[in-house]
Amino acid sequence: MWRDTLVITPASPLTPKMGLGGDLVALWEVPLSDGKHKVGFEHGTTTGRRVLWVDGQEKLRHDWMFKLVGSETFEIGNAKCVIKIEPIGGFSYEYSLEVNGKSYKKFAENQNKILKTWVFPLDGSYSRVVLEKGTLDVWVNGKKLDTAGEFVDDGTETHFDLCGHPAYIKAVSSGNRREGIIHSLVVDNTEIAESSE
Repeated sequence: MWRDTLVITPASPLTPKMGLGGDLVALWEVPLSDGKHKVGFEHGTTTGRRVLWVDGQEKLRHDWMFKLVGSETFEIGNAKCVIKIEPIGGFSYEYSLEVNGKSYKKFAENQNKILKTWVFPLDGSYSRVVLEKGTLDVWVNGKKLDTAGEFVDDGTETHFDLCGHPAYIKAVSSGNRREGIIHSLVVDNTEIAESSE
C-alpha cells in the first residue's frame, strides 16, 4: 500500500537511522526503471537541520535553518522529486513526496502500470529484469540493455542476453481489451513468474 504523506510527532517511533543524525522522519521507496530507490529525510525540529538521503548517500544537507516548513527539491536519475514539509498543529509535521509532479502514491501506482518486473535467482544471485511497456526498453539490475525485436506467430519477442543466458520477453494479446497485452519473461526456455515488487 502506497502512502502519500507521513506524519511524525515528537512521540512517534522513528525508523532506523539513515545517517548519523538520528532525526529520520520519512522513508520512501521510489520505483524507477533502474530499480527501487530508498529516499530518507531527516528533519531536526529543534535544530532546523535537514538531511536528504538517496540509496544511503547524503544528497543534501542544511544546518541551522530557522524556517522549519518548506520544501526540498532533488533528482533521482531523470525523476524530479520534491519533499514538502507542512505543519499540522503543535510540533507535528507532515512530510509528502512528489515525483515528476505527481504525489508519491499516484506516481507509484502509475509505475506499477507501465513497468513489468521479474526478480528471480540466476547463477547464485538475484536478477531484476524490468520492461518499460511504453518504450519497450529492458533493464537488468539497473542497466539498460540492447535488445532485438522479432515478430512471431502470436505476438512479438524482445531478445537479449542475460549474463550469458538467452532470454526474451514475449508480448501477446490477451484477447480482452481491458487486460491488453500480456508480457512474459523466458530465460533458458523457462518462463519466469512476474514479481509484485
